[in-house]
Amino acid sequence: MTAPSVLTTRLDLAPESRAIILNADDFGMCHAANEAITELLIAEHLDSATVMVPCAWAPEALAFAAAHPSLSVGVHLVLTSEWSRYRWRPLIGAGTSLVDPDGYFPTDVRTVEERASVEDVAAELDAQVEAALAAGVDVTHIDNHMGSVYGLHTGRNFLSAVFDLAARHGLPFRLPRIADGPELDPAMQPLLDHATQMADAAGIVILDRLWTHPFELAGEGTDDEETYEQIRDGFVALLRAVPTGVTEIYLHPMVDGHELRAAVDYGAAKRGYERRLLADPLVHEVIEKEGLVRIGWRALRDVQRRQEP
Repeated sequence: MTAPSVLTTRLDLAPESRAIILNADDFGMCHAANEAITELLIAEHLDSATVMVPCAWAPEALAFAAAHPSLSVGVHLVLTSEWSRYRWRPLIGAGTSLVDPDGYFPTDVRTVEERASVEDVAAELDAQVEAALAAGVDVTHIDNHMGSVYGLHTGRNFLSAVFDLAARHGLPFRLPRIADGPELDPAMQPLLDHATQMADAAGIVILDRLWTHPFELAGEGTDDEETYEQIRDGFVALLRAVPTGVTEIYLHPMVDGHELRAAVDYGAAKRGYERRLLADPLVHEVIEKEGLVRIGWRALRDVQRRQEP
C-alpha cells in the first residue's frame, strides 16, 4: 500500500485531518447540470466543479464561473461523448483522430485509447483549458471525463500530455495516490504509483484518494429500483469511512426533468438524487459530526503555485 502524502501538512492542516473536496463533474454538459451545480455552489453545498468545455451549455457555465471568481471551478477534460441522442465534438475540429465516423468524440474510452494520437489529444486538451481561460475563468484545476486519459482499458495513456498542460498552467490534476476507494480496484496501485511519480516530478499537486459512488441507479426501471433514502444511507457511510488525508468525492448533480431525460440514456433519476443529496441537512450534519474538513481545489492550486520557482 502506498503511504499517504503529506498534502494535509502542505495545506496547513493538522496531519491527522480528514479533508474532503465535494466536486461536481459535468458542469456545462446541459442546462440541467448548470442549474443544479450553480445553486449548490452558491449555497456552499459543493466545494468545486469542473466544466465540460466542448458541450453546448458550456458558455453558460463558463460565464457563471467568470462572474464568481472566488469559487473553485476547473476544466473537465473531454475526449468522449457517451450519449446516443446528445453528442459533442472536439474544439480542434472533426478532421482529427479524436472523432468517430459521425464527427463526434467516441462514445467509449477504449476507442480513444486505441485510435487517438498523442498530438491530437494534447492539442484538444490545451484548447479546452485555453477556451475556459479566454472566457474569464480563473481555472483552479483539471480532471478528466470518463477517465479517458488514464489508460485503464488498454494501458495506453495520455498522462504526459495532461501533466505538461497542468505544469504549464500551474494547475493540480485529479489523480489519487491510493487505490482504495469504492470505485477503484487495488490492482491499479502499480499504475497509480507510476503516474504519481510522474506528477511529483512535474511538481503537480494530486490527491490522496478519489472516491465516488456507483454512477447508475441500482435496479433502475424495475420494482427494486434504489430509493433516495438508500442512496443517502450509502453516501453517509462513505463519509464516515473517509480516512486521514485529502479525498475528493465527486458527484454529478443535475435537475431531473424533461431536458435531462431527453439528453441521457440512463441515470437521470440518480443525477436528481445527487442534487438532493448534496443539499440534504443530514449529510451536512454527518460531515460536521465526523469532523471532516471541507476544502476546494483553489487551496491545492495555491500549494502548487507556492512551490513553483
